[in-house]
Amino acid sequence: MHFIKIFILLTLSLAIGFFGCAKERKAEAPTQEQVTKNLVPPKSEIKGQVFLVELSDLRVVMTVNIASKEVVGTPSLKGSIKITNKSKDIQDIQAVTVECLDEAGKPIPYKPDEKIEKVYPFWKVLQPEGIAEGSLDITIPANAIKEKPLGKLEVNLVYVSSPLKRETLILSEKIKIE
Repeated sequence: MHFIKIFILLTLSLAIGFFGCAKERKAEAPTQEQVTKNLVPPKSEIKGQVFLVELSDLRVVMTVNIASKEVVGTPSLKGSIKITNKSKDIQDIQAVTVECLDEAGKPIPYKPDEKIEKVYPFWKVLQPEGIAEGSLDITIPANAIKEKPLGKLEVNLVYVSSPLKRETLILSEKIKIE
């Protein structure tokens, strides 16, 4: 008899817990959405003395507040990159940096609260006429989208040429340890 009372008490407690405390939950509509905009032209080719760089499938990915249409966070520039070594030497590519310029050719500044990722590590050794391909994923200032329209992209390749040239300097004065 004592067990039946405990069993009934536990059953009632669980029933009250499940049904009495259940709240109706409403699904909230999302307040932000991810927007992708293609750059025009979506493909571009840059020729230098040592390299040929091809950027393709260029697009800006950003998060936008649905109500205010304001950009939330730092937008990203994504795409594909193809680098061809046009020299007769081996080139050791370290990184690719991209700078966003306005129509006057001046860098577009980031806001203090924006994340800055302008360097894309590339770590590839290219033989003469060698080709390296990869994806590009960097941030761009939100101002490049609204206030100061993006005019140009400046692409810088950081590389070490091989054969590496070194210079040895010898101090001609006599040095003493005292």
